[in-house]
Amino acid sequence: MMFDEYNASAFATDDTIGGRISLARDALSMSVEDASRIVGITSETWQNWENDRSAPRANQLDRIAGALQVSLAWLLSGRGMGPDWDQLGAGRTHSSWLH
Repeated sequence: MMFDEYNASAFATDDTIGGRISLARDALSMSVEDASRIVGITSETWQNWENDRSAPRANQLDRIAGALQVSLAWLLSGRGMGPDWDQLGAGRTHSSWLH
């Protein structure tokens, strides 16, 4: 089965917040290290979120959504502006995320 934008959207509503964090980070081809640096947390904390061993605090959710280029609503529920699968890292470099 092909993993396209429609399937990703349907999957996101059934997924956990950790799964959506992972999905959005993967869509940007961003490393855990870069994502955690942008948000200002450790890589271990980020991995714990993605693996649902812990959840981000409410005051971190906006920064996470911004870093992952998704809406806060999508991050919380899977509904709203999710990852842009057409861009999949196109024209982006790791250093551009840090600005």
